[in-house]
Amino acid sequence: MNFKNYSLVIFFIWITTLSNAQEGLPIYTDYLTDNIYLIHPSMAGVSNYSSKIRLTSRQQWLGQDDGPNLMTASISGRAGKYSSSALGGILYADKNGYHSQKGAYATYAHHLMFSRNDIDLNMLSFGLSAGFIQYNLDESTFINGGYDPIISGIDQSSTNFNMDIGMSYQFITAYVHATIKNVLKNDGVNNDIEITNNLRRYLFSVGNVFHTRQIDTDYEPSVMFQYKEGTKETFIDFNFKVYKDFDVSKMYFGLSYRLGLNGSEYLDGSGKSEQKLQYLTPVFGLSIYQFVFGYSYSYQTNSIVFDNGGYHQFSLGYNFNVRRPKYDGRLPGNY
Repeated sequence: MNFKNYSLVIFFIWITTLSNAQEGLPIYTDYLTDNIYLIHPSMAGVSNYSSKIRLTSRQQWLGQDDGPNLMTASISGRAGKYSSSALGGILYADKNGYHSQKGAYATYAHHLMFSRNDIDLNMLSFGLSAGFIQYNLDESTFINGGYDPIISGIDQSSTNFNMDIGMSYQFITAYVHATIKNVLKNDGVNNDIEITNNLRRYLFSVGNVFHTRQIDTDYEPSVMFQYKEGTKETFIDFNFKVYKDFDVSKMYFGLSYRLGLNGSEYLDGSGKSEQKLQYLTPVFGLSIYQFVFGYSYSYQTNSIVFDNGGYHQFSLGYNFNVRRPKYDGRLPGNY
């Protein structure tokens, strides 16, 4: 592949990276490590526990200097033991090359129970998250003493307000979630580029938990669909998890496959070729008493990538106080 062909691919990757660097809280596979509240605000307080706290750390291109990384901290729980209202909060810091962002969100969720108890669960939930995002772009090393009228040569910063809204419906062990993230438009630090101004993203998740009495094991197939309005990109996650309970611990294994439905064209020397984003992610989780640990490793299976280092993500958490006894079978969104 000659320089011209490489440049087309690199330009596409650069544009994608630029838009991802200002997308608000990025969406990876951390929601599969018992952290569904991170992407669906209506899931705040949906748990066997009075509240849950989760810390995550994600490192991309391990071994590469200044590789993209993301850190999040979240907490959510019911406003009272028998309350239908729930509160939550999310802090995050995301760095991607010369771009970085920090965000803080507060969440209110309300849960309408149509059933008498959680055994025949029938619940409709609504959630709203609102907060601030601080965008940064460090251009101090872009020109190296020269001059370019479109480069400021300084560390730019901008703080914007945004919000997410969502709803969930859970019936026994089946669930559906729908969320609109980044409802408002943000200027960020690239307000002359439309794809970084419109960060709106639509999420839709559906799944079910099946319980096998013979071996006392739970299986959870699920699908998550997401659409980015600014770049008109569509992604779909196919997920499958297996849960097993022991005396004082619980364990799960899972596998997720993310497919981008929009291909990017490039010249391969014999003509035009197309590739679509593809991630394969094994997931593992373990809890002992009320302490929780999760790990996922994402591998990009595209033919053209920056490197093959993979993406490591760790999650630590703690569950506070059991609100209700566990029954035979697992509630959706619980671990």
